Amino acid sequence: MSSETPQTPPEADLPQAVPVRRRRWAPSLVWLIPVVAALIGGWLAVHAVLSRGPIITIAFQNAEGIEAGKTRIKYKDVEIGEVTSVALSPNRQSIIATAQLSQQAADYLAEDSRFWVVRPRISGGGVTGLGTVLSGSYIGMDIGKSAARKTDFVGLENPPIINADLPGHTFFLRADNLGSLNTGSPVYFRRVPVGQVTGYELDPKGGFVRVSIFIGAPYDRFVTANSRFWHASGVDVSLSADGLNVSTQSLAAIALGGIAFETPLTDNGGVPLSDRNFILHATREKALQNPDREMQPFRLRFHQSLRGLSVGAPVDFRGIPIGEVTAIGVEYVPERKDFDMTVDIRTYPSRLDTLSRSGHISGKLSPQLLIANGMRAQLRAGNLLTGQLYVALDFFRDAPPAKLIVRNGLPELPTIPGDLEELQRVLQRIVKRLDAIPFDGIGKEASASLKSLQQTLDSVKQLSDGLNQQTVPQAGKTLEQLQQTLEATRQAMKADSPLQQDVRAAAQEVKETARSFRALADYLDRHPEALVRGKEKQP
Repeated sequence: MSSETPQTPPEADLPQAVPVRRRRWAPSLVWLIPVVAALIGGWLAVHAVLSRGPIITIAFQNAEGIEAGKTRIKYKDVEIGEVTSVALSPNRQSIIATAQLSQQAADYLAEDSRFWVVRPRISGGGVTGLGTVLSGSYIGMDIGKSAARKTDFVGLENPPIINADLPGHTFFLRADNLGSLNTGSPVYFRRVPVGQVTGYELDPKGGFVRVSIFIGAPYDRFVTANSRFWHASGVDVSLSADGLNVSTQSLAAIALGGIAFETPLTDNGGVPLSDRNFILHATREKALQNPDREMQPFRLRFHQSLRGLSVGAPVDFRGIPIGEVTAIGVEYVPERKDFDMTVDIRTYPSRLDTLSRSGHISGKLSPQLLIANGMRAQLRAGNLLTGQLYVALDFFRDAPPAKLIVRNGLPELPTIPGDLEELQRVLQRIVKRLDAIPFDGIGKEASASLKSLQQTLDSVKQLSDGLNQQTVPQAGKTLEQLQQTLEATRQAMKADSPLQQDVRAAAQEVKETARSFRALADYLDRHPEALVRGKEKQP
């Protein structure tokens, strides 16, 4: 038996596999562009973050000229930041400008740095900020010198007069009043502008004004401990023996006011005295006076008008100014039921020491000794044109005895009438004598005599016209009337008649008056200075 093996069915015809070659993936150039852009953007973002400077706030009174995103912050016209937002302060009294500064400006934020809005301004010193008319306003910055740092500032309403980096020094002056000074007023040295007034403030107690000035280099080296400052505002007009003198520092000083100073030539300069305090005097003459070491007050009492005397009038001793008038008043005296005109003066006896060869003579002379030797105070005319008076101290040997009186702690110097007042009294006595002459009676008698004489002349005329027609008795009557008239005239012209006595008295008074004026004219011709000083008493 044979075994049968199974037969495999024939395989169907299958398609032949074709191998597919796959290519490896490679990035396309299209994707390279956004990748590079993303990298650049990231780098710019990181750079912007890293280069961004500090954020600061500046407070101003108002937002005039300030706009968020437009207003720039500049230092020396170089942009260093931008205002990002503007908002009201919590108390609504000011505005707060927030600004983003550049990284390089981080070192500029000193505690005393200053910010202000630069816009067109017109002031007495000129016009500033015209460049902002087209470009727009911006915030200016002045870098301070303080080592401390801060980010919150209070802006200035006006640009600073002096920048912090300007070489020079600041000085302070003490003045009785501000006068015509203002911020920006010039400071002169020998009429050369060397600085400016940077500010002023009133003393908390109101006693004086403190003025700060800045003098730039190299002129600040001329300020020494002996420098003297004074007001140089306006025009100084003085009348002296040489004529009328008019002087001024400059036209700018007339309009804006100014300060001038001088330093003695013996001072060679040196290191400037920074932050030094000086006195600001009213005039150059007062500034250049030697400093007074001591002061002696007195009170004077006059029985005459004080018209022409003012506070500040000089007090002199034989032409040497030794003080000034400090107050003028009036005081009622119940004992006399009259008023005393009081004048308070302030004297500086040490001024005589500088003019004396022996020196220190003021300490050897006491007021009691001076009064005992005849020292008196007198009002004299300082200027005949203006009528200004001053107080003169001099020795009058024929003055009545007097003593030093102290009332309410103030010594009183005795006084004598002034020369002009004495002259007025003499003229008043002459006028009174002239008034005593009976000019009315003399005139009436003379009028009666003339009337009688006129009647006589009329009678003579009638006699001559009708001589042939008049009888002898009529002629006798006429002659009798003429004789009576002549007798009346003779009686009036007698030496012992009232008319002659009155005429002689009047002529004598006129002669005495003429002799007095002739003596006065001769004396003034030989001593013209007597109009100012008065007649010196003979010892």
